[in-house]
Amino acid sequence: MQPVVRVSILRCEAERFAEIRQMMVDADPVLRPGVAAMPGLLAFYAGADEATSSLTNVSIWTSLDAAKQLDTFQPMLDLGKAFVAKGVTFERPVMNYATLWQLEGPAVR
Repeated sequence: MQPVVRVSILRCEAERFAEIRQMMVDADPVLRPGVAAMPGLLAFYAGADEATSSLTNVSIWTSLDAAKQLDTFQPMLDLGKAFVAKGVTFERPVMNYATLWQLEGPAVR
């Protein structure tokens, strides 16, 4: 079975980017313990792109069912409401990609 890549993208106004970026950084200790304990998690990355005023959560899971655990993870749902209250928009639906092929760089070995 190939891994599933889950991608969640949020966008904000350029003038709010620094604030929203900090909110994403601050979300780490809130989300990390619960996400790290989820069965099937292979990797999780939170990122920010100032040029597009967007932030993303990209995670890699052993299966679609494992990836969908985030759909009902209450701490993430609660934080989502806080982001929306600050004017953030989320691209919906969250995308769960079946892996077609993969490449690991030399640093992984």
